[in-house]
Amino acid sequence: MALKSQFSEHAVLEAGCDEAGRGCLAGPLFAAAVIFPFNYVNEQLNDSKQLSKKQREALREIIIKDAVAYSVVSISETVIDEINILKASFRGMNLAVKSLPVQPELLLIDGNRFINETAMSYCCIVKGDGEYLSIAAASILAKTFRDDFMEKLDAEFPVYGWKQNKGYPTKEHQEALLRFGRSPYHRKTFQVKAQLKLEF
Repeated sequence: MALKSQFSEHAVLEAGCDEAGRGCLAGPLFAAAVIFPFNYVNEQLNDSKQLSKKQREALREIIIKDAVAYSVVSISETVIDEINILKASFRGMNLAVKSLPVQPELLLIDGNRFINETAMSYCCIVKGDGEYLSIAAASILAKTFRDDFMEKLDAEFPVYGWKQNKGYPTKEHQEALLRFGRSPYHRKTFQVKAQLKLEF
């Protein structure tokens, strides 16, 4: 089923907002905001988690070409440790919106809550990346830009398998943490089974 183009019935500039990397043990969180033209249509767009790597990468180019405006920002693991991951996701989406070259009139936020640091109206939509095109597009941009970043970090620290796991807590990643300890890119505040055995 095709995703919805607009939340509002009127020709309002809506920015879909989403993030990637919230559940990772390492690396930054990436957030994105996307504004599409009113009544934009794209039947291929979907929640990034429902797409293959190849599909996400192809759609990224389409999103960048078709969007009225888009923005992608990152929040470092240091900041995540300082303010916690939930606040980091809010900060990321706020920064993405503020970085847009065009000011939207309404923010569509993926999730059930948001701390708004802009003067714009917003609406939280649970699983919005599977409902609205602009949020799905933001999820794809955040995911693909973050994946590219983690693959670059993998060249610096190949022992953690970031090219494959992108910093998520796979068994191999956790075993590597036990064996090699934490890299400078690991989040100190993320406690998982493997990390509980590490000395901090």
